[in-house]
Amino acid sequence: MEFPQILDIIRFFALILGMAGAVLIIYGGLKAIVKVLLLEIRKGLYTYNSVRRELTDKIVFGLEFLIAADILTTVIAPTQEELINLAVVVVIRTILGYFLAKEAAEFDLQG
Repeated sequence: MEFPQILDIIRFFALILGMAGAVLIIYGGLKAIVKVLLLEIRKGLYTYNSVRRELTDKIVFGLEFLIAADILTTVIAPTQEELINLAVVVVIRTILGYFLAKEAAEFDLQG
């Protein structure tokens, strides 16, 4: 027995979470670009490490939203192929997020 309204709600939230993740990453990238340009124009307002750390934080946070969206999407159609795809995507994004977070922590220790 299927519940089309529930599936539509899940699809809607998956879309919202996916868009939120993408917006966070895009926002972080645009903010980093502006700060790098300001750094080049007006020396001393920011450091490259602080810009890099902020961008890394936004990417990691955005990846978490994208993982949540992928999980919801897979809940709708849990075929074996979808589950394998989800597992691969989650592993890749988790590893990427781990190393980005580790790099951000190293920037905090440096200064």
